[in-house]
Amino acid sequence: MILKLAKKYIPRIIRSKYVITFLIFYVWLFFFDQHSIWERKDHESKIEALEKEKTYYLEKIDNDKKRIHELKTNKQNLEKFAREQYLMKKKNEDIFIFIEE
Repeated sequence: MILKLAKKYIPRIIRSKYVITFLIFYVWLFFFDQHSIWERKDHESKIEALEKEKTYYLEKIDNDKKRIHELKTNKQNLEKFAREQYLMKKKNEDIFIFIEE
């Protein structure tokens, strides 16, 4: 009885074994395969995060290049950098370090 209803209401082209096989294959690829929709979304979000990270590091590289250029060209900046970063001092000077909480 089910076969009679299926033959009556389902068009012949959809009942073809090739169409059914194609539909099963398509559903498998779409939901369960390694390249499914969820995997693609996951990869896209990773790519987006990596692109943001890339722009951050490119900006940081540009800032560091500018700072290196300033340190190489100006002795006052170099002295200021050495005093702040490496706590260097001249003779007869005292260094006081303030820690902000």
